[in-house]
Amino acid sequence: MDSHSSPGREGRGRTWAKAILLGEHSVVYGHPAIAVPLHDLRMRATATPITGPSMLHSLGYSGPLASSPRGFACVARAFEAAREFAGRMDQSFAITTRSDFPHERGMGSSAAASGAIIRAVLDACGRRASSEELFALTQMAEQVAHGRPSGLDAAATCAPGPIRFQGGRMTPLSQRIEGACLIIADSGVHGSTRQAVEGLRARYEQDAEGIGALIDRLGELATMAVTALDEGEAPALGATMDRAHTILAELELGLPVLDRLTAAARGAGALGAKLTGGGLGGCIIALADDPGTAERISSALRQAGAATTWIHRMRTSETGEAGPWH
Repeated sequence: MDSHSSPGREGRGRTWAKAILLGEHSVVYGHPAIAVPLHDLRMRATATPITGPSMLHSLGYSGPLASSPRGFACVARAFEAAREFAGRMDQSFAITTRSDFPHERGMGSSAAASGAIIRAVLDACGRRASSEELFALTQMAEQVAHGRPSGLDAAATCAPGPIRFQGGRMTPLSQRIEGACLIIADSGVHGSTRQAVEGLRARYEQDAEGIGALIDRLGELATMAVTALDEGEAPALGATMDRAHTILAELELGLPVLDRLTAAARGAGALGAKLTGGGLGGCIIALADDPGTAERISSALRQAGAATTWIHRMRTSETGEAGPWH
């Protein structure tokens, strides 16, 4: 047994990626946002009690958690928050994360990693937490990553199904679009939610009337998307996505590569396509009305330069649980 090993219970935690259908950025200004958890794209974490300093093995870094680069401040805060909540500040852990999806792409990686680590540490300590407590702990970590996060990522990366998020409150949504698919395409460009949010806030302060009107329109589109999901109207949902992408571009949150990918998706038969997440890089999402069309869109997106694509099948009853492992 080496100096970083000791007997103890290994804790495990799991969360997943998310895609924002409508309402990114406008949610920060009090409007609703609609997000879909992507249960096939998982973030897993383990927390093993050890002697010596706490260690982190995550996203290419392997070493003492206290010496981890600045980009790991979010997960470090999640770890400390979980230890404090469990009353085990004297216990060191080896933390390991494994992700099915890339970071800095608008898919909620920082919230997913934080949430998984929090669950793993609490599991190792035998400490239970309510969903509200888990959300609050994840938000503490997200504040390090994004400054003033809306809470959407913290909620969506552990939600069992589509959610409406507004004013810090999460509400499950009925989803009656059976058989449709979301195609998520990675532009290959790292995005920064903090940079995007702060840039938009600066533009809003300079032109509250003009920028405010665009933000209000994004909020209206999100409300329309709730109705489209509830009524099973995939074409209506696609139309709101197209309009939202145009507005996000007007808010200076787009990039030529995102416009190229959304155009390729529409050309291959997508009902709608838009950037998702903070923008300035990251991913786009496209809506297809059946799996065959989704495969065709996915192929077209890769030909147009997407680094990776994923297909998420939309089901009327999504599954997922929120416990120490989940």
